[in-house]
This record gives sequence, structure tokens and C-alpha cells, in this order.
Amino acid sequence: MAASFDVCIRGAGIVGRTLALLLARERLQVALIAAAKPPQTAPDVRAYALSPAVRAVLESVRGWPADALAATPVLAMQVHGDQQGAVHFSAAQQGVPALGWIVDVPALERQLEQACHYQSGITPVTVPAPDPISAPLTVICEGRASGTRAALGVDYESVHYTQQAIATRAECEKPHGQIARQWFTADGDILAFLPLGGPQGKEVAVIWSVQQARLSDSLAEDDAAFAERLQAISGNALGALRLNAPRAHWPLLLARAVRWVGAWPDQSGSFALAGDAAHAMHPLAGQGVNFGLGDAAELARVIAARQAWRSLSDLKLLRRYERARQAQWLRFAAATDGLQRLFTRPEPGVAWLRNQAMQWFDRITPIKSRAARAAMGLD
Repeated sequence: MAASFDVCIRGAGIVGRTLALLLARERLQVALIAAAKPPQTAPDVRAYALSPAVRAVLESVRGWPADALAATPVLAMQVHGDQQGAVHFSAAQQGVPALGWIVDVPALERQLEQACHYQSGITPVTVPAPDPISAPLTVICEGRASGTRAALGVDYESVHYTQQAIATRAECEKPHGQIARQWFTADGDILAFLPLGGPQGKEVAVIWSVQQARLSDSLAEDDAAFAERLQAISGNALGALRLNAPRAHWPLLLARAVRWVGAWPDQSGSFALAGDAAHAMHPLAGQGVNFGLGDAAELARVIAARQAWRSLSDLKLLRRYERARQAQWLRFAAATDGLQRLFTRPEPGVAWLRNQAMQWFDRITPIKSRAARAAMGLD
């Protein structure tokens, strides 16, 4: 390929496209490499909880969905323990318009694809490319199963949880009221209802982290039985439920690449990892994609602030990004992993303790407020 590039991004998902837009805005020439898409066999049921900080990044590159119904503001969040423990967050208490937004993933992907199409400086490339593509910096955004990361010999240290995530969508008897709801159960499951369809909507995205031993039975249930089970776990919070999408599932893990930056073996340039290629965490706090997009924003910021004489392949430059993101990832990962492990302990004494801790946390406003602002990316 005759074109000369400053940065090559491997992976054209949400993180890769956002990074391409941020770098092109800095007048860099970006090659965006995407694998050929397989035929779509089922609708994409995913929805992401995006923070105010991430919304600002996406809006800055025209990546926020134009359809208002594709991004539902969350005005409150209710978290229920397996006994009487509960924690409540509200946008009004935090003095913000919304705690976050529940965004339809297909709509977000379409918006980012369109923004990349109209942004000068981005050259889309579908693999296999007709010619090798080289650049001083290659950013790997290929996801957890990154082939490029593996080829570089970068270990991806991971611990698999005893849960798998089941995702679907459900139509509810009652309006969701722009409230995100979550339940921790006594048998170690975590169920979340995320509001969809705008302020007056009655649809929710369902994320159920179910113990591996019950996965097959849960997937084998017909839609009506599965919906009844969700209704029972949620304490009939939104009335009768009806599934309106198929079920998808995937394993859950805590993972981190041992290196997030480095030099190519032939010293032709450097690489950086971003998004799920660099890390993965439990979805119970809804921070996975927020953190990946935070990677993109931080890497773009470090590049934009570099001295004019410093090359994009300079490892001293890239390690600024690595240090900043790894430190933050460790804090978030420790919190989500600790909560997951605490709520899978079956001992009665532990159950009493965690629910008492939830009630205590809910009453200590300064601590709760700080946690909320950290999750919103505002702290």
C-alpha cells in the first residue's frame, strides 16, 4: 500500500474507531484495519452503560448516536443485595443531568462507522490487505482474543469467573422510569436491567451473570419460562416480562496483558494495546467499555501533548499512557473483583456482613458520592 501512515490501528470496533477519530483530529494519517465481517445470523442484543466522561469524548468526534432513543439517560440506579442490603444513586444527588446513558451497541457502531467515513485522515483497510501496512505506532484494539497480541508474545494473564453472562432484551409491563436496576442473589448470580427506548420506554437490556453450573438449564428454558425467572429474581419490579430478542452468552474473566506497550521484534516501530486487548473485568459495574474508551482518550491525549521532536514510536512517550491506564485499571478491577467474590461467598455470616456494609455505604453520602463520580469519570 503506497500511502504513508503515522498510526496503524488494528481493530475497527468501538475503541478502535474512536481512537482513529481522535488521532485524525490531530492531523495524523491513520490506517484502520478491520477484519471482514461475517454474515449477521442474529440481532445484536448488547447495550453499554456509558459515562458522562465517555459521552463527552464521543461527542467531540461526532460519534454519539444521533437517534435520541438509542441513548437512554439513567436518572437513578438501584442495587439490591441478597438480603435487605441496598444502595441507591441518583443524578439529582450528584448534581448532574444523568448518571450515564444506556446506549444501543448497533446504533453506536453505525454512528462511529459513519463518522470515520467522513473524517479525513482515516484510511479503512480490510484484511487481508493487498500490501503490508507499516507505521511508527501500531495500536492493537482487537479484543480479548487478539491474534496480534499473541503473535507478539505478550501474555494475557486471566482468571475465569464461575459465571457466564447471558444477555437479551425484555419488554416490561411497567415503564422503567430511567432507572438502572441490579440484584445480587443468594446463589451467586447478578442480574441487571438497563433502561432502553428513551425516557418513556418499557424495554430493558438484560445482563444476567449466572453460575456456570446453571448456564445450560437457563439457555434451554423457553422464552416464557426464562422471563418468569427474571421476573422472580427482580421481585416483580417492572411487572410481567416478555423477551423480545434472542439470548447471547459469553464467559466472564478478569484479565490483563503483562505489557501494554512495546517495540516490534524487528524494531520497525512500537505497539500499544487498548480496550479488551489490554484488559477485561467483570461487567457488574458496567465499566468495561468506558475503560476501553478511556484508553483511547488517554493515548490520544499523550500523543497530542508530545514534544515536536519525539517520534510516535518513542517508548518513553508510550509508557506515560501505560502507567496512567494501568494504575486506574488496578483500582477499578480490584473493586469489581472484590464485589464479585464477596457476593459469591455462601456463608451466612458473610451474607449478613455484605448486606450490612451496603446499608452503611448507602448512608455515608460523601463516600457514596465519590464512588459515583469515579464511575461517571468525573473524579
